Amino acid sequence: MFTGIITGVGRIAAVHALGSSLAHGKRISVACPPRYLDDTQPGDSIAVNGACMTATHIDLPACQFGFDASAESLLRTAGLDHIGPVNLEKAMRASDRLGGHIVAGHVDGVGSVSRFAAIGESWELCVLAPTELAKYLAFKGSITVNGVSLTVNSVTDGGDGCAISINLIPHTVANTALGGLVAGTPVNLEIDLIARYVERMLSLTTLAPAPEGNP
Repeated sequence: MFTGIITGVGRIAAVHALGSSLAHGKRISVACPPRYLDDTQPGDSIAVNGACMTATHIDLPACQFGFDASAESLLRTAGLDHIGPVNLEKAMRASDRLGGHIVAGHVDGVGSVSRFAAIGESWELCVLAPTELAKYLAFKGSITVNGVSLTVNSVTDGGDGCAISINLIPHTVANTALGGLVAGTPVNLEIDLIARYVERMLSLTTLAPAPEGNP
């Protein structure tokens, strides 16, 4: 589990194919900030741009770790197999503060940045989310964008998807990889875990058979 509070900005340094077909995944190496990996070991979970990955190799002198991403993971996420900056968060401890919200590290869909522009001292990030995620998105609700816990400021449903607007303070832009987003950039989205369970419970209530009458 994670909280959506980014603990470091790394960089995908190398991508190696694990096979010659699209059915094969890729082995990916990530360079991290100095001493970031001092308390980690192989087998630990690290969220990379919001996707929970298992560190299979850790190189402390080089401050790099590697993970294997399956073809399925690459198909359903964005930005994991390209050289460039990525948001990193190590799995939370039971004693950690829950500074963002409960995040599983499971990408629910890939959205597209429609606008990223400065407004006053802050930045407005607009993302077009897939239509199937619309029922989980709400005004002042939580969403994870490339691993960052954020608050939705507006929701507009349309035929091509669900448009959401998010305000980013300067600290978030400076301390995550979101500052490099531009219109058209695909982003990993994870909806609020609680909303997922509420939707499931409501759907079962709707489908449940009516109680039989008293004899």
